[in-house]
Amino acid sequence: MSRKYTVAIVGATGAVGVEMIKVLERRRFPVGKLVLLASARSVGKTLPFNGELVAVQELTEDSFAGVDIALFSAGGGISQKFAPCAVKAGAVVVDNSSHFRMDPNVPLVVPEINGADVKLHKGIIANPNCTTAITLMALNPLHKAFGVKRVIASSYQAVSGTGAQAIEELRSQVAAITAGKPVEKSVYPHQIAFNVLPHVDSFLNTGYTKEEMKMQNEARRILHLPAFKASVTCVRVPVYRAHSISVNAEFERPVSVEEARKVLSNVAGLKLVDDPANNSYPLPLYVAETDDCQVGRIRIDCALENGLAFWVAGDQLLKGAALNAVQIAELI
Repeated sequence: MSRKYTVAIVGATGAVGVEMIKVLERRRFPVGKLVLLASARSVGKTLPFNGELVAVQELTEDSFAGVDIALFSAGGGISQKFAPCAVKAGAVVVDNSSHFRMDPNVPLVVPEINGADVKLHKGIIANPNCTTAITLMALNPLHKAFGVKRVIASSYQAVSGTGAQAIEELRSQVAAITAGKPVEKSVYPHQIAFNVLPHVDSFLNTGYTKEEMKMQNEARRILHLPAFKASVTCVRVPVYRAHSISVNAEFERPVSVEEARKVLSNVAGLKLVDDPANNSYPLPLYVAETDDCQVGRIRIDCALENGLAFWVAGDQLLKGAALNAVQIAELI
């Protein structure tokens, strides 16, 4: 009889936590007992798992007795405080926040790319930023074939990346505009409906945002490529779910569209959708709620030496968060 594991989800009632529960069930992860943890205000709620309702418990320092694997998705402050408690109790933590990502003692893992790094963990494994993970699903196979030097990228990030309140703000603004009523805003500094905001996360003194620097900093660790450079502009767009990224990549070796398509057509977790003549390319509308990322619009970059331009899209709640975390748990 195969072993069953006690799995805890911290932040179980949040958007990513709910997806984690669904992914565990869908992928038939060997869960013997599921422990759902959240703040005191969520205690008493129940969430479905494998045909049963599981009650949410309050997260405390003593919540992890008997837990084998703890999936965290409740923000950096919660991870900083409670992940060490989980490790002390004997659990392995997979953390979805940014808190441990740049810690040299914590592996930062995308299973299809550097899954072997899981073996190096000392109790905690970090899940990368959603935009970084989706981008690297297409960039890594190209890097292995041609040797990436640098990328220039722009992201088109869905409002669900900010949370449930951002989805509601977009819905209410669209309804207000179509009804000719005044627009109210609280989540974003500007109207998001029928608009795009070149502002994701807080600004640094360089003029970049924290989100924009994550692709360079995290990709260096995931790809084991300390000299990798990325200049990124992150943009919030009025899309409910799934992020898209426009990438211009420069490589060490000459590239061709034919070779690139061949490389990208046989990658686990990635689908090649690249037939512009028939209006076929990755769209957030169709990649939402699917596990695989999609790549298309592949062409020779006319401004970079050994350059390739492409477009990649993926569900940031799945490959960018919950799915990637469960895949790490599978490796554990």
